[in-house]
Amino acid sequence: MDEVIVETVGRLGRLRLNRPKALNALTHRMVGLIDRALDRFAEDPDIACVLLTGEGERGLCAGGDVRSLYESEGTAFAERFWRDEYRLDARIAHFEKPFVAVMDGITMGGGVGLSAHARHRVVTERSRVAMPETGIGYLPDVGATWLLPRAPGEIGTYLGLTGAPMEAADAIHAGFADALVPTTALPRLIAALADLPAESDHEDAAVTIRALARDPGPAPLEAHRAVIDRCFAFDMMDEILAALEADGSAFATATRATLAEKAPASLVLTLCLLRRGRTAPSLEDCLEREFHASLAMLAEGDFREGVRAAVIDKDRNPRWSPPRLDQVDPARIARWLEPRAAPVFPGQPDRHVPSTTSA
Repeated sequence: MDEVIVETVGRLGRLRLNRPKALNALTHRMVGLIDRALDRFAEDPDIACVLLTGEGERGLCAGGDVRSLYESEGTAFAERFWRDEYRLDARIAHFEKPFVAVMDGITMGGGVGLSAHARHRVVTERSRVAMPETGIGYLPDVGATWLLPRAPGEIGTYLGLTGAPMEAADAIHAGFADALVPTTALPRLIAALADLPAESDHEDAAVTIRALARDPGPAPLEAHRAVIDRCFAFDMMDEILAALEADGSAFATATRATLAEKAPASLVLTLCLLRRGRTAPSLEDCLEREFHASLAMLAEGDFREGVRAAVIDKDRNPRWSPPRLDQVDPARIARWLEPRAAPVFPGQPDRHVPSTTSA
């Protein structure tokens, strides 16, 4: 059976990610299959709504297939993969028909790109949503530098740098999801979406979801909001770490320890991208910037070493270069922000102006 099951159920166009043994990790082929399915669903007047789900009970999608990126020679394959993936993320964000994504279970990295930009985003009591890329020497991509800066206060900065997972309430609070629907109600949700009239609009889909939604309760991150807003308000990593150390609370201490495990260069680059994302005019602007930075990190950053330690050798002992935050070269980070290939979105203004970046 194919890596993406494409089917029509009533007036619902279904996309079922179908690599459950790999937590539905997104391959380049899957990107193409989804894109072609969207062509079909967009043109079919009988399709009222599109639904994205993941096969298996462990998650929607654990991220992109980083093993294939690791094993590819040079950056040619990565350029094709990321270019097509980011265009698909933007297409989902602007898809003309209601697009419903169910972020059940683990939803990380590339899975966030496929779901968190959708018009209708559903989480369940099993959802674990995260952008953990700084832990593998990479950056929060797939438009995360558009989403994260739009979370309340500095919550997005905290999530992007630490890679901390969000359960349902936090995902909704941070703007990555809209509603909690219990897993037991998902079959009813699918049936109700399949019964929508062909002329249904976004509000019809939203009403259908709300009818089955439940109160997610308070967002756990809100309990730490004061510390997060105070300590992550800075534009340089050394200031953030100093603020966490000065705070001294158990949460701040644990957060500082988490950041100490991440790739120093990834932290500096991510913070820069998050700050630029805060004033970005569009999702596409952020995706464009992420694309060029991603190619740079694959070619000369810590990405391959992070994947080696986490996925290939699984020794969980990455050797970051440089190993310390105070050794990160601002000029190197500035180079990573420069264009390295043809644009993902031709015609977009060129905003890749190098800037001085500090650790």
